[in-house]
Amino acid sequence: MPTFVRTDKCDGCKGQDKTACMYICPHDLMMLDKDGSETGHAMKAYNQEPEQCWECYSCVKICPQQAIEVRHYADIVPLGGTVQPLRGTDSIMWTIKFRNGTMKRFKFPIRTTPEGSIDPYAGKPAADMAKIEDIGFFNQENGFRAGDRSELINL
Repeated sequence: MPTFVRTDKCDGCKGQDKTACMYICPHDLMMLDKDGSETGHAMKAYNQEPEQCWECYSCVKICPQQAIEVRHYADIVPLGGTVQPLRGTDSIMWTIKFRNGTMKRFKFPIRTTPEGSIDPYAGKPAADMAKIEDIGFFNQENGFRAGDRSELINL
């Protein structure tokens, strides 16, 4: 079920050049209707191709106004229920509201590190470009060995 924007809550990220949902959408689906010509709501975000939505929840989690929602599958939330994440600095609080009015909340830590803090080459030896064409350069040091035909499964 694709995302949709609640225009009564959306403030277009206060008229910035790019809204938070536009920035985070991996499929580049979110747009800002600056003059209202597309949706009839000026300075509101919208999903330009709902059928292409990956349902990754990135826009839902990043929206500062909690204006983006997703209609959920019945195995997550029964028909008529809503789910709204609230992102904090160290966790995300998921609020599920069932159609009978009961609510459940789940809090999960954000499993990321601060931006720019990861050193992807930590603990790895420096590349030796002189060995790049040597046979077995990529597999001898890592404990791999040559394959043995007798170990193959014969069907």
